[in-house]
Amino acid sequence: MKLTSLFPLIFLIPLLASCAEKKQVYIVYFGEHKGDKALHEIEENHHSYLQSVKESEEDAKSSLLYSYKHSINGFAAELTPNEASRLEKLEEVVSVIKSHPRKYETHTTRSWEFVGLEEEETDGDIQKHDVDDRFRVGRKFLKKAKHGDGIIVGVLDSGVWPESKSFSDKGMGPVPESWKGICQTGVAFNSSHCNRKIIGARYYVKGYERYYGSFNVTANKDFLSPRDPDGHGSHTASTAVGRRVNGASALGGFAMGSASGGAPLARLAIYKACWAKPNVEKVDGNICLQEDMLAAIDDAIADGVHVISISIGTTEPLQYLQDGIAIGALHAAKRNIVVAASAGNSGPKPSTLSNPAPWIITVGASTLDRAFVGGLVLGNGYTIKTESITAFKMDKFAPLVYAANVVVPGIALNNSAQCLPNSLKPEQVNGKVVLCLRGAGSRIGKGIEVKRAGGVGMILGNSPANGNEIPSDSHFVPTAAVTPTVVEKILEYIKTDKKPIAFIKPGNTVYKNQPAPFMTGFSSRGPNVVDPNILKPDITAPGLNILAAWSGADSPSKVSVDQRVAEYNIYTGTSMSCPHVSGAIALLKAIHPKWSSAAIRSSLMTTAWMTNDEKKPIQDTNGLPANPFALGSGHFRPTKAADPGLVYDASYRAYLLYGCSVGLTNIDPTFKCPSKIPPGYNLNYPSIAIPNLNGTVTIKRTVTNVGNGNSTSTYLFSATPPLGVSVKAKPSVLSFNRIGQKKRFKIVVTARKDKMINVTEKGQYQFGWFSWTDRYHVVKSPIAVSLA
Repeated sequence: MKLTSLFPLIFLIPLLASCAEKKQVYIVYFGEHKGDKALHEIEENHHSYLQSVKESEEDAKSSLLYSYKHSINGFAAELTPNEASRLEKLEEVVSVIKSHPRKYETHTTRSWEFVGLEEEETDGDIQKHDVDDRFRVGRKFLKKAKHGDGIIVGVLDSGVWPESKSFSDKGMGPVPESWKGICQTGVAFNSSHCNRKIIGARYYVKGYERYYGSFNVTANKDFLSPRDPDGHGSHTASTAVGRRVNGASALGGFAMGSASGGAPLARLAIYKACWAKPNVEKVDGNICLQEDMLAAIDDAIADGVHVISISIGTTEPLQYLQDGIAIGALHAAKRNIVVAASAGNSGPKPSTLSNPAPWIITVGASTLDRAFVGGLVLGNGYTIKTESITAFKMDKFAPLVYAANVVVPGIALNNSAQCLPNSLKPEQVNGKVVLCLRGAGSRIGKGIEVKRAGGVGMILGNSPANGNEIPSDSHFVPTAAVTPTVVEKILEYIKTDKKPIAFIKPGNTVYKNQPAPFMTGFSSRGPNVVDPNILKPDITAPGLNILAAWSGADSPSKVSVDQRVAEYNIYTGTSMSCPHVSGAIALLKAIHPKWSSAAIRSSLMTTAWMTNDEKKPIQDTNGLPANPFALGSGHFRPTKAADPGLVYDASYRAYLLYGCSVGLTNIDPTFKCPSKIPPGYNLNYPSIAIPNLNGTVTIKRTVTNVGNGNSTSTYLFSATPPLGVSVKAKPSVLSFNRIGQKKRFKIVVTARKDKMINVTEKGQYQFGWFSWTDRYHVVKSPIAVSLA
């Protein structure tokens, strides 16, 4: 061999060694703490583990980001792959998690009135709507819950805009004595920004800085403090617990009315762990590092919150021991803190949902009955109602073109109709209305491209995957958003008319728009790929076009060319549906302070709506009835959840036992998995999922009588089984003679193969329901079954 041929190898070997030893942030997780140790002792113990793999004590100290020492036992540190591997082999280490910024992201009013929680004006003026029985029940419910007073809700997000009227503390009493948190100061945020409403605020940036470098306010377009730079955190916080603000609206009058959180007198604790991507348009979303989030959850538990709301999720399914949110939520469940989290925005593709752990309430997104109705008129006389909240208007008809016909050379065929940046020919677009299709690129970005090319209007067409879901965005040109059926008619008109023209009418706010609710296309779907024995999501709530507080540091469209400032904004995502459920949880905690987190989940799930305001099954985006992989148990109904009749309760130890079935072992030193591990589907959950059913499966459940004043009651079983499956209960009658009494029963599910083979393919899920009913309550649970 020639000597010169060795040179590449000589230089390549150290290069490969350098890559292999490149440091990255890892979370080293030990589970629960062993015994009572002082905080400094716990941190010293974590240092000792680092010193065991590091070359020096100085290296060990400088590598440490966080020492989780309150409820969670672990640390986050910069390690090489070899160092991480050595720690992972230790018996006391439960898991080692490699951090990555692309694994987590944020999931980016009339809604409370829609679910029956409209409160009466405090100044004596009653709302103009008819005060029917639903609103009387809602007001009674709010009064009983004291509007959430005394409950502390921790919001894990991008911070808060404290000047918003939604976070006023006017008329609120002193901070609860149980509160142990702090008001952390920083850039544009001092102790005066906390009050009797925002009782605590913290921020977590160490993981973010290790990945992106030292924080720079200008480059990062963010504040090194709990202050919210882009509106997401303020929106979610005010949706959950914001004060009632009369006369709120977005973009000069859309959705005009009263903005209020579900629990307006609950206290708010801010945990900022999500940050703007440096030098990237904020419309692309925030980045959340799980080492930062885990530190936030650890502090929230120690601070004394009762509820944690997390509108954040993974971009890909993660096993429980690799998921920081799942780990943190389990420790919260031990302290009876209820955690609600968003399902994600990756629907309608199946098996895409985030936050599937059974100790988390996983929330999908559906619609409410408010629409922003405008109009589209074509030159052939075709007129259709559309949706729009843009402040820009057309004054006359204009020529109409299809984006795919006016693109510059070199645009891929599958992107030609998407109106992506710099894709349109100005000479063919100037002065015209452009039909753009959804799919690739942002909705706002498509309007910006039309404006750049000189267009005077945009028709934004849904793809079949989007169905009838119409998000309302603050576009920069007059815009009409339309469904796939309308897109087909417009394309046919453009194809057959020599000089097609169009006129876009401005939108107006319309209430009692039917049918409502229906499922959004973006809401992530089941089945649960982490453990298909747990049916997810759990429930759905309003997440489309939600009005709530906004950041004064960002525009309504979240793009740099937009110089508008909005106090309130309309936003869409499961990020918006999650805080609806968090607000409802706060009210339920106020009414039933001794209920476990599992009991509260059960009460919400078993009382949920399965029908829309037309008394028909809630529809999916394709117009067919939505199944439990889209809506879980149904659309949440807080007023009914206060009196569910029966609940499916589960303790922290029950979750540990369940964990044995999915490899979640050695979490708690006081608990050891039994030699015979029960199947995961026997966790006492308010729904049932059976993958690959072959023959008969017997599922065990226990219900607890929590009937409101009805200590003596008898419940009868009924079922609408999945197609080709029989569902029976043993016993089929449950009798109770006191509050708190528990009754066990078995659900026997049998595949009727003679019929099943004819109606479904192997692996395809079928859906059904079973209920326990007395004279006052219907305790309903969904079932999902697939054939082996």
